[in-house]
Amino acid sequence: MLTSLPHIISPLTAPWCGWTMLLLLVMALLSEWLQPGVISQAASSLTVHAERTYKDAPVNYLAQLFITLFRIGTLAMGLCLCFRPEDRFSGAAFAAVCGVILGVLIVKTLLILLVDYTFRLTRSYGEAGEHYSNICTLAMVVLYPLLLLFVHIDSPVASGWLLGILGGAFFLLWMYRGVRQFVRKPIALLYLLVYMATLELLPMAAVVLFSAKTISII
Repeated sequence: MLTSLPHIISPLTAPWCGWTMLLLLVMALLSEWLQPGVISQAASSLTVHAERTYKDAPVNYLAQLFITLFRIGTLAMGLCLCFRPEDRFSGAAFAAVCGVILGVLIVKTLLILLVDYTFRLTRSYGEAGEHYSNICTLAMVVLYPLLLLFVHIDSPVASGWLLGILGGAFFLLWMYRGVRQFVRKPIALLYLLVYMATLELLPMAAVVLFSAKTISII
């Protein structure tokens, strides 16, 4: 007697994947509609002398919420495509990875506030954090269409390489911006490098490691 083969769920055959991608696109468009310039401000971070800021403009917190959810969801989808097992592509794993990213982000934000309160960081460090936020938004905007490619490639190894290259390129861009900003202040530059290692690299490594573990379990 012939036995039926198990149905392997891949990104192309998982209905939740398409709906999630559509929802992420809607979030990005809503954030730009509610606060025009959110995306263009992020894109301006590519040019050293022309980065746009909106410090004097009122902040639209709903737009910031939508762009933050877009960033979390896009990164979570990329990690799920990279670390997924060969025989399944779980929506529960995606939700869990979103929770991991959100948890790490909350802890990181609390640590930054604590460091800022303790050491009274200068305005320049605040600007470095703004550069980082802009570059993260830009990286997720670039990653989003690549996710469509990852879905059709259906190769976790190839997706992992592409995601790693993209992440490395944007991190080097942010590091270049920070070094250029503090190049004439050696002590401040040292503090910035320590900040990069402890409050950016370590949280990102935690996200990747915890996400990989979570996806393998769920």
